[in-house]
Amino acid sequence: MITTLIWMVFLALALWNAALLIRDYRAHRNELEPNSWAKTGFIGFVGNFFDALGIGSFAIETMLFKFMKQSEDRLIPGTLNVANAIPTIAQGVLFIKVIEVEPVTLVAMLVAAGAGALLGAGVVARMSERKIRLVMGAALLITSFFMIAAKMNWIEGGGNAIGLEGYQLAIGVAANFVLGALMTAGIGLYAPCMALVFALGMSPAVAFPIMMGSCATLMPLASYRFIKEGAFNRRASYAISITGVLGVLIAVFIVKSLPLDVLRWLVIGVIIYTASLMLNAGLKKSTP
Repeated sequence: MITTLIWMVFLALALWNAALLIRDYRAHRNELEPNSWAKTGFIGFVGNFFDALGIGSFAIETMLFKFMKQSEDRLIPGTLNVANAIPTIAQGVLFIKVIEVEPVTLVAMLVAAGAGALLGAGVVARMSERKIRLVMGAALLITSFFMIAAKMNWIEGGGNAIGLEGYQLAIGVAANFVLGALMTAGIGLYAPCMALVFALGMSPAVAFPIMMGSCATLMPLASYRFIKEGAFNRRASYAISITGVLGVLIAVFIVKSLPLDVLRWLVIGVIIYTASLMLNAGLKKSTP
């Protein structure tokens, strides 16, 4: 019953997000950025393909946006949230169905992430390019740390629990609220959420519906704030909303799994390099 209700909420959020994008396109179709439909569509496909396999999309898409020169730095956080909302909802639907999570824990953490995103998006949408570069650089370094920590087994914990209660539930909800807010600044939720679930003694498998469901809840809410402020790359967001869903479906139903260890280390290296570019550009700029 809970799963069905969550699906209904996700469907409503997907339709709402699609309606916002269609309305925005009709109002601004003559003002689109001079970037490429094909390149931004490719970025969305690749990012969401690996997102569905558990690597995450934000860091991958950020470095592709930088290397392929497909977005201004100041628009990247908003673009990541707006563009990936519908593909991430598709993931949430698929993984909540497959892996069991205790309902109170799941709903509480999803609501907390959404509330955090509403707060964070309003702040990030008004930040200057210099601040965005500094925040994104720090965000990428934090993401790389969590990815390294997961690979090196630095985070102690893990167990068989499929839910939380008492003070552990309170910690999980509070932490997911913070992660929801930080995600609007470009800090991907997957790696830190997986670490959180593991540290609280839950089964590592439970991380998938929690982190994907959290993103499916928070991203449409954050998307609304970014679209309202016009703080996103329109062409990229329209393209990724379509190709990202295709990437998710191929990853889940056709590929299913890949030998990702070497790829994860490669991604970590490129993330750190991209972070250095962001921080260097932000520190050089003298205007606020």
